[in-house]
Amino acid sequence: MKKSILLFVLLGVLVFIACSNIKADEANKASTTKEVIKEKIPPAKTLSEDFKKYWYAGEAEISSYQLEQARYGEIRKGTAVLIYVTEDFLPKKQVKADRQNTSNIPVLKLNATKKFNTGIYPYSVMQSIFYPVADNRHAIKVSNSMQEWCGHVYAQLNNRKQFEITSHSYFENEADQDFKLDKAILENELWTKIRINPDALPQGDLQIIPSFEYSRLRHKEIKAYSAKASIQKGTTTNTYTVEYPELDRSISITFNASFPYEIEHWTETYKSGFGPNAKKLTTKATKIKSIKSAYWGKNSNKDEVLREELGLVNQK
Repeated sequence: MKKSILLFVLLGVLVFIACSNIKADEANKASTTKEVIKEKIPPAKTLSEDFKKYWYAGEAEISSYQLEQARYGEIRKGTAVLIYVTEDFLPKKQVKADRQNTSNIPVLKLNATKKFNTGIYPYSVMQSIFYPVADNRHAIKVSNSMQEWCGHVYAQLNNRKQFEITSHSYFENEADQDFKLDKAILENELWTKIRINPDALPQGDLQIIPSFEYSRLRHKEIKAYSAKASIQKGTTTNTYTVEYPELDRSISITFNASFPYEIEHWTETYKSGFGPNAKKLTTKATKIKSIKSAYWGKNSNKDEVLREELGLVNQK
C-alpha cells in the first residue's frame, strides 16, 4: 500500500515538472517570436538619376557660412560648415561600414560644425546625423559634441526599438545619463530630409525633439516638445520653419527650391543668457561658398587653398 502511494506521488511530481517545462517552452517561444518582430518600415523612396549623379560621385558637398551666434545675451561672430556625404551604414553597430554588404543601409550623413568665441574663450560645436536616403525611417544615429574652456559635453542617440540616448556632461544636473525615448521627429534629421525629399517635410502640429545643440546650450531636457511646422514657398527658395511655444524658440531654414536643395541660410531665435533678464536674440548663418570635394584625401599643406575658397582662412 505504501509503495502504491509513493508511486502515485512520484508520478504526480513528474507530470507537474513536464507541464511546467511545456509552459516554459511556450513562454520562451512567445518571447522569442516577440523579439524577432521587426519595426514596420515604409517603402523606400525611389532615388532619381539626378540624386544618384550628384550624391554618388565620390565627393562630399561642403558649404561654409558666416555665423552670428547668440550666446550669453550677445551675438558672437564665427563660422559654420555643413558637410554632406553619402556612405554605407551598419544597422546593428550603427557606424560607417568598412566594406560592401547587402545589409548595409545607405545614408546621407551631415556633419554640421560651428566655431565662435565668447570673450577670451572659444566654442566648438559639432553635430552628426546619419539619415537613410530611402527617407522611410528616422535618423539611425545622431550625435553632438561641444567643447569650450569650462569643459566638454557629448550626447548620442541610437535608433533601435526606441531611441536610446547617452549623454555626458561636466554639469552636475546633467552629468552621465542613459535613457530611452519613444520615437518622434528629430529636428536634427530635418536638415538631411530637406536634401532628399523636401516635399515630404512634416507640417502642422507635431511632437519634435529639438536639436541636441540647442538642448545642451540651453540645458533643456532631451525629449519631444509640442511644435508647429510650416513651409513658405518662394520663386527660387523655400523656407521651412519650426516653432516651439513651450521653449519660446523658432528655427527657419531657407533652401533652394530645385534639386539639390542647397541650404542658403538659417535663423534660430530664443532667449540667450540665463535668468529673468535673458534677452531674446536671433542666431543667423549666411552662405559664403559651396564646393564638391573628396575632402578626406585633401590633407596636405597645399590643400589649404580649399579653405581659402570656402572663406575659412581667417576662421577663429
